[in-house]
Amino acid sequence: MNLIYKVEHSFINTTSTMAFQMQAGPPRSKQDNSEALMWQQGGYGVLDSGVHSGATTGAHSIRDEEMDDGSLLFDLDSQGYSGFTTDQVDEMNAELNVTRSQRVRAAMFPETLDEGVEIPSTQFDPSVPTAVQRLAEPAQMLKHAVVNIINYQDDADLATRAIPELIKLLNDEDQVIVSNAAMMVHQLSKKEAARHAIMSNPQLIAALVRAISSSNDLDTTKGAVGTLHNLSHHRQGLLAIFKSGGIPALVKLLSSPVETVLFYGITTLHNLLLHQDGSKMAVRLAGGLQKMVSLLCKNNVKFLAIVTDCLQILAYGNQESKLIILASQGPIELVRIMRSYDYEKLLWTTSRVLKVLSVCGSNKPAIVEAGGMQALSLHLGHPSQRLVLNCLWTLRNLSDAATKVDGLEGLLQGLVNSLSSEDGNIVTCAAGILSNLTCNNQQNKVVVCQMNGIEALVRTVRAAGDREEITEPAVCALRHLTSRHPVSEMGQNAIRLSYGIPVVVKLMQPPSRWPLIKAVIGLIRNLALCPANHAPLREHGAIARLVHLLMRAYQDSQRRTSVSSGGSTALYPDGVRMEEIVEGTVGALHILARESHNRAQIRGMNVISIFVQLLYHELENVQRVAAGVLCELASDKEGADMIEREGATTTLTELLHSRNEGVATYAAAILFRMSEDKSSDYKKRLSMELSNSLFDRESMWGHEMGGPPPDFQDMLNPDTVFDSPVFSGPNPPTLSAYRGFGDAGVMDFNFDGMDMDSYDDVPPQPPSDGNQDAAWYDTDL
Repeated sequence: MNLIYKVEHSFINTTSTMAFQMQAGPPRSKQDNSEALMWQQGGYGVLDSGVHSGATTGAHSIRDEEMDDGSLLFDLDSQGYSGFTTDQVDEMNAELNVTRSQRVRAAMFPETLDEGVEIPSTQFDPSVPTAVQRLAEPAQMLKHAVVNIINYQDDADLATRAIPELIKLLNDEDQVIVSNAAMMVHQLSKKEAARHAIMSNPQLIAALVRAISSSNDLDTTKGAVGTLHNLSHHRQGLLAIFKSGGIPALVKLLSSPVETVLFYGITTLHNLLLHQDGSKMAVRLAGGLQKMVSLLCKNNVKFLAIVTDCLQILAYGNQESKLIILASQGPIELVRIMRSYDYEKLLWTTSRVLKVLSVCGSNKPAIVEAGGMQALSLHLGHPSQRLVLNCLWTLRNLSDAATKVDGLEGLLQGLVNSLSSEDGNIVTCAAGILSNLTCNNQQNKVVVCQMNGIEALVRTVRAAGDREEITEPAVCALRHLTSRHPVSEMGQNAIRLSYGIPVVVKLMQPPSRWPLIKAVIGLIRNLALCPANHAPLREHGAIARLVHLLMRAYQDSQRRTSVSSGGSTALYPDGVRMEEIVEGTVGALHILARESHNRAQIRGMNVISIFVQLLYHELENVQRVAAGVLCELASDKEGADMIEREGATTTLTELLHSRNEGVATYAAAILFRMSEDKSSDYKKRLSMELSNSLFDRESMWGHEMGGPPPDFQDMLNPDTVFDSPVFSGPNPPTLSAYRGFGDAGVMDFNFDGMDMDSYDDVPPQPPSDGNQDAAWYDTDL
């Protein structure tokens, strides 16, 4: 108290001087002083009242703040307000001098004044503070700083002297003594100076950890873990806890029924996981994951937010942790949280855990089965951008495992709405999810079409420009929506009516990469199924572009074949095999060749020779699409003649015996059309060859299948849903994350009935069924 009194007395003297200097202004010049002196001596014929000259007031060095308004007193006198005598003015000045120290004390040390003491005010204008009032706040801050320094040193000295004795008490056999010591250390740890002293003493930290591990007393546990909690806010404290083996003890506390202990334990572990190297492995080894998953049944949202964040830290990049969470029924509890609460931070941390788990092949179906798709979709309209993005990334990761899930109408509507977002990450995720959810799912296709999803996707592609992380999944979704469902024709027309055909065709040009080009080829093939789209596709250069891509891909595949035959490993650009591009472009040209003007354009592009060469290809799928387009071109005499001049007759005759029904049927149709202007002997030999081929085929099916040939669609490889790219980090999905879809083994086309001219002997019709598309055109990313 003596020190504080000295500080106070010094402040009063200092601030009195500062107050005078603040109000007195800069020093006067000699000229100003002489003028004042003349004025005071009566040069203006005015008697000295004592107010102007200051003759009866105190020295200037102790002038008080009442002089702030000395000019106001002069103005009053000069205006004729001479209501005060010299004695009265002297009395007022004397009173103000007497109370000067009290006014300073009231402003800066109000706690030292006696109650009931009235201090006269010198403030004339309430809006203008006096000099002392202006100094009051910084003086108070300075006083508190000095006091804090004194107290800080006292706390540090006290803790330093007490720590050795506290260590002995914490190691005592008497649990009451240990409990009191733990609570005393906890109280000390609440003060910063004492905290630094505690965390600098490894023996004391070790004693606290032993107390947590060995004692069953609640007060001991509270005091010890409370101390560790306070220390965990400092890096030095985290290191001390970690080195003292505190993590197993803290994990043990996660089974405590006392909420205070649980809170201290989980928050301390959370700080360790965030900032202390090696903590993750220590928590895993101590069984922390199982304990944390069991805590998800609590109903305190802030507590749950910390628990879920711990789970995310532990599961990120660690497959074993993900499997432990799965074995502990974590996905079920996490989905329940997403469905049950509205606390934004909890929803965000939980969605982050689900995002990390959604990249795990074992957790993915478990999350979907628990209703994760529906639960995550509830928050797509949330105002929190970070929550929406994490939900979308998680849905994107899960979507390839949810292609058969029903009841996703709400999610699909939310995704269509998200396509109009200004955030590119949201649009990217929404397009990718739509692509996967519309893969091989007729119900979802119909729902998206009815929600004007095709128009929204076309707008998305147009607005995305060359951002392939958006255009590729959007085109894939359009490809799915234009085939193999009841309203696919409506989708094919909708793209044309939305002015999407020129946008789509343009994507086959540079700088588009092969995965996007492959998706666009499939979409154009689907668009060609609608006769109304033939002319717009031709007018916007689709046929010319397809032929260009075919020639480029065919030449590249030829070079790669020669490289691989020489023993080198062939590399595929962007993961796309050129055989896939060859098959896709020829298949699209096959559908476009159903229209006479398109056939004429194809004939004029010198591409028939490539079609004929593809009949020798080692892949039956390539042989089949090549035979299909040649069959369409052969419907015109010019086309049939060109095919014959390319020497295709021998190859087509051999293909009559192909084990692939589609190849054999197309070969028969081409040969029949090529024989239209041939002699009767040629036609007779051809008829016998066709009859033998069909007889052999019926025998083959009857022998191998025990009955008639199966439906052609049953011969196709089953629809395949390929794993979608996964995103578990803080960054949104990027272009490199998206990959091509499908391999040569699943690239199958369906065939619709062909429009054929009437012949005397009708050739066998190519196989057809109700499906308009094959698996390759309807797969996920």
